[in-house]
Amino acid sequence: MNFDNDEESLGFINRLLERLQRAGHTNHGSKIEIVYVASGGQHVETQVIASPWPPPKRGGNAEGREKGTDRPALPDVLSTEKAMALWRKVQAAGWIDGNYQPLISRTQAALLADAMADRLGIREKWKVFETLWNRKNMYRDYYKALNLQQSLAFQDEIKKLFR
Repeated sequence: MNFDNDEESLGFINRLLERLQRAGHTNHGSKIEIVYVASGGQHVETQVIASPWPPPKRGGNAEGREKGTDRPALPDVLSTEKAMALWRKVQAAGWIDGNYQPLISRTQAALLADAMADRLGIREKWKVFETLWNRKNMYRDYYKALNLQQSLAFQDEIKKLFR
């Protein structure tokens, strides 16, 4: 599929992934992998979908949901007024869905978690975000991201968004 620009194609991929998740897609142990090569073939973005949907229950009420909503319960450190302002920004950017789950690659999600934790003063950032996003070893994703050229551009986007 060809698109006029990189932004349009990444937007399409994110919308597609969100629709797969909302449609109740289950992978039964398999992976869905989307590889995106930017114009000129300089950067490659890979998104692997292998997490359960809806996300597993945790925290919150007996059902693991925010009271009166279908959203997963957020830990206290991620549900402050300041945190909610950041969540609104990243959701508007298309980086998370309405259930606070990432719609971006693992490396980008790790960069986002690091930036949010820094702004919110969260010390145990990996534990907090790994629990919310049902992931393991996010610190590895973060250090991998630091070695990717495309991560610099994404980190700049995060800084602009959080101003």
